[in-house]
Amino acid sequence: MKNTNLSAMVAVTIALGNAALAQEEIIFGISATPNSLQGQSAYEFQRRANEKLGDLGEVKVFDSSQLGKDKDMLQKIRLGTMHITLPSSVMPEIAPEYAIFDLPFLVSDRDHLARMDETLFKGTLVPAAEAEGYRPLAVWENGFRQITNNERPINVPADLEGLKIRTPNSSWRVSMFQEWGANPTPMAFSEVFVALQTGVIDGQENPLTNIAGAKFQEVQEYLSMTGHVYSPAYPTVGIDTFEKLAPEVQMILAETAQEVAIWAREQGAKEDEDLLTTLTEAGMKVNEADRAAFVEASKPIYEKFAEEVENGQAMIDEAMALAEGS
Repeated sequence: MKNTNLSAMVAVTIALGNAALAQEEIIFGISATPNSLQGQSAYEFQRRANEKLGDLGEVKVFDSSQLGKDKDMLQKIRLGTMHITLPSSVMPEIAPEYAIFDLPFLVSDRDHLARMDETLFKGTLVPAAEAEGYRPLAVWENGFRQITNNERPINVPADLEGLKIRTPNSSWRVSMFQEWGANPTPMAFSEVFVALQTGVIDGQENPLTNIAGAKFQEVQEYLSMTGHVYSPAYPTVGIDTFEKLAPEVQMILAETAQEVAIWAREQGAKEDEDLLTTLTEAGMKVNEADRAAFVEASKPIYEKFAEEVENGQAMIDEAMALAEGS
């Protein structure tokens, strides 16, 4: 009997050891700060996913570019040294179709974005990224982008003339600000605060959550509410690395990413008004830009997309049709 009990104990010990070895550590790196909406969304994903994963694995989030800049992390999920990252404006450099979200004033509101998620994203954008070895699991919110600077309020595109405005490393965003007369300066988000503080650049453009999250109000005087672009963030995996995970783990991560997409849109809507109050109380001078003037100045960007991106005009038409009822 003792031998039987001993054998059973050994078997249980081996089984537990194998289970421990099988547990996946799922590394999720982001460039955003933890208190930005992207950061909040990543940690909400971590919380929900870990509840479901149990002993199957554990998601660990590394924020604020601890694991590298966006392009570095995209390379790492391909190589398998991390599992998930959260690119936003850099995605058109992976697949040009993603520049649909760089078209100024294309996304009317969050309801419009939700409809684009169900159709344009799943039907066109996901396959485009998969062809390059990546798989976006969902569309999360980065938010509607606004312009800050230290020179003057931006009411019309002419007010941007000559200003050094930081943009993400996106050729489409650079083209947009060139079209409006600015001097766009691509730069990693992690470098922007010091560049603003030292006067290397005059301003930048980001959603309110990133402006407040990075404390740009400490080094910027003017906040111009342009709402010129709605930029999503995409929780993205490298296909080869992702498919090495257990099927149940893959399913949990994919389902949780979709859940957090809804949570992020709701959270973004709640935060916008509070963040504007926070930035105003911090001393920023706020103005509403002339939307019509910016829309008129943006027509060449739409023409460029239609000419340069395969099926570009069809994507524009689909996105605009989805705006009906917004």
